[in-house]
Amino acid sequence: MYTGSVYYAGFQANFTTDIPSVSLLTGTWYSLSILAILGTHEFGHYFACRYYNLNTSLPYFLPAPFMTGTIGAVIRIREQIPTKRMLFDIGIAGPIAGFIIAVPTLFIGIWLSQVSPLPNSGDTLIISLGEPLLFQIAASMIWGSIPEGYAINLHPMGFAAWVGLLVTSLNLFPIGQLDGGHISYATLGSRSTMVTLASALIVIGLAFFSASWIIWAILIILMIVIAGPRHPPTLDNEVPLDATRNLIAVSAIIIFILCFTPTPIELTDFLNKH
Repeated sequence: MYTGSVYYAGFQANFTTDIPSVSLLTGTWYSLSILAILGTHEFGHYFACRYYNLNTSLPYFLPAPFMTGTIGAVIRIREQIPTKRMLFDIGIAGPIAGFIIAVPTLFIGIWLSQVSPLPNSGDTLIISLGEPLLFQIAASMIWGSIPEGYAINLHPMGFAAWVGLLVTSLNLFPIGQLDGGHISYATLGSRSTMVTLASALIVIGLAFFSASWIIWAILIILMIVIAGPRHPPTLDNEVPLDATRNLIAVSAIIIFILCFTPTPIELTDFLNKH
């Protein structure tokens, strides 16, 4: 809530340095939205586990004293997932559930936002967010073409949705123990190891393209070093996934494309752009 209240004060400042005082209650625009998206994502995994009678914990929400105010939520699955079908259903349930909540949150958040002129001079430093394809679609539908010299001053609810899209895309990278890694293994079997290594190289390459990927690249490298590139096998390792689930896997690719941005966060200095 505190993080959200800071973002709300920045939203009210509207690209100026005239920032109002922070009111904790205004943080609910952001906090309730981001927790709804992340919580629904994790409860998607939880209820899929419960459907298969797997021993699992309720979601743990992890706060963070920087940037988003949270580093997400996790559940603890206390036993091995025995089949690819179960692994696939549990892995994909989270991203789909979170995406379903993120989409209306995004449209409402962008509708609550403002199109405002960018500063012409001064020492204003603005955080520029990369725009996933879905974000671009929503902004175009609601605001149309943005004139040159103007930008969307994003409402905290819209920022929560943006974070939700980013988290969804990160989780859908087909790497190791990420949701995408589970989906990849269930769909491709042992071939998923090559997909993991190729995807890790892509993430490392993105870190050279945008500094905002550096931390994620380091985490991915550590994950592969500690856990190895191979996904833990299920008991039916050689049994192919059914056609319906293979088709649903395509929806995960589509969601990833809609949520992904190659430059998540950039700092824009307007001091010398007047």
